[in-house]
Amino acid sequence: MPAIVLVGPMGVGKSTVGRLLAERLGVGYRDTDDDIVAAEGRTIAEIFVDEGEAAFRALEKAAVRAALAEHPGVVALGGGAVLDADTRALLAGQRVVYLSMEVEEAVRRTGLNVARPLLAVNPRKQWRELMEARRHLYEEVATAVVATDGRTPEEVTQAALDALELKQV
Repeated sequence: MPAIVLVGPMGVGKSTVGRLLAERLGVGYRDTDDDIVAAEGRTIAEIFVDEGEAAFRALEKAAVRAALAEHPGVVALGGGAVLDADTRALLAGQRVVYLSMEVEEAVRRTGLNVARPLLAVNPRKQWRELMEARRHLYEEVATAVVATDGRTPEEVTQAALDALELKQV
């Protein structure tokens, strides 16, 4: 069972915070988006363009299932992984941290650029719509919610450890 699972929107810092958490806890780090890219030999954007969102979500579901079953450290999930009911069921009983941020912070961090396939047309509007559709799912699976707005990765990492009452190595 993973020590911690991170969920939240794209650009919130799951990868950065995940690596810091793994380092502080003395465990490994795994990112399911990286697993998909490695297995498929192409970017997530390319998978979306070539095969569509449904095909990507199937790959994502399998990657999440494998990571949760195999990895004892910190696991970061892609932003849309919580859309799948089976994935949400797998997260029950796990230590899940929802890293949250507001749209202004998302713009500052990512520029809401078009390299993100779900934000290609009107990034601010689409980000808000994605969050309206996903926020309750992130909250549903979360053991703890950690706001990232205006915080450094180190501060977010410490807040996650504090929220879960975990000791560092």
